[in-house]
Amino acid sequence: MTPHAVTLLDVARAAGVSKSTVSDALQGSGRVAETTRDRVREVAEQLGYRPNSAARRLRRSSTGAIGLHLPQTATRLDYYMNLAFGAVQRAQEDGLDVVLLAAPTGAASGPLASRVDGLLVIDPEVGDRAVPGLLDAGVPVVTGERYLGPSPTPTGAVVCDNAASLTALLDHVRSRGARRPALLAPEGASAWAEALRGTAAAWGGSHGPQVALRTVPFAATPADAEAATRRLLASDPAIDAVICAPDGAAPGVLRAAAALGRTVGADLLVASCVDGVANRGASPPVTAVDLRPAAYGRACAELLCDILAARTPPDTVRRHAWALETRPSTTG
Repeated sequence: MTPHAVTLLDVARAAGVSKSTVSDALQGSGRVAETTRDRVREVAEQLGYRPNSAARRLRRSSTGAIGLHLPQTATRLDYYMNLAFGAVQRAQEDGLDVVLLAAPTGAASGPLASRVDGLLVIDPEVGDRAVPGLLDAGVPVVTGERYLGPSPTPTGAVVCDNAASLTALLDHVRSRGARRPALLAPEGASAWAEALRGTAAAWGGSHGPQVALRTVPFAATPADAEAATRRLLASDPAIDAVICAPDGAAPGVLRAAAALGRTVGADLLVASCVDGVANRGASPPVTAVDLRPAAYGRACAELLCDILAARTPPDTVRRHAWALETRPSTTG
């Protein structure tokens, strides 16, 4: 049987540090304390770690490109397209091209990874089989939102306070008279989905009636939202506010309300966790959280560029601001 080759991740686990710290320590680069550098080298020697020569050549030269991995269902969503444009614009400022990794495999851990200097992995889901390989591709990786799966861990992350944004929406509809709100939450194991589901439960525990929670696909269509809303309102007519999480799906909630004789903005308030063209152009326009996707993509690319240029240390986490946009669907 061929013995298992010791990897950077093996050394990182044994030394109790991140994979990027091990890489910097063994290369003599980065901002690593001398005691940590000595400890990492000692552990690497004990484990019999041997650096991969191809990986070393990759780290010492620039390909002039970074990779971008989006959720498999992202290609039709306004949010991710704006995010991608923001990332491309920021990368170009550092002279880097952006390679969009093909769905559904996103196999950047193979030949593609050897042609990029770093990777952006947006909204990584635990169920996305491509993500572990991307995180262990041997180049710096910045995630948009945290990765909830087991190691390997990313080099850096840009995060939104999704709990705070949903709390703001729930507080808003409550201030407008809603006493029995509902949330159409995304299914799956992503930081965004879990934050929304957990926040809905916590908010309900603090404010009286529990938030009626229904799950829909991560990239639910308006038809998905319409069907879920019809079932929701039929089973619980006391629902007086529906917050729809997925991008672009809220118009389906409006259609369901109209079909059931509910008046949006009066006896049924409707809001969305993600703003976009569909919400702004709906009738009535839908209250939503503006996550500023182009600026978010730019922030992710900026962090990766800063790490690649050694302007920022690895393991940096930056926060991205959002804004609540109130419209007639909740204000009448």
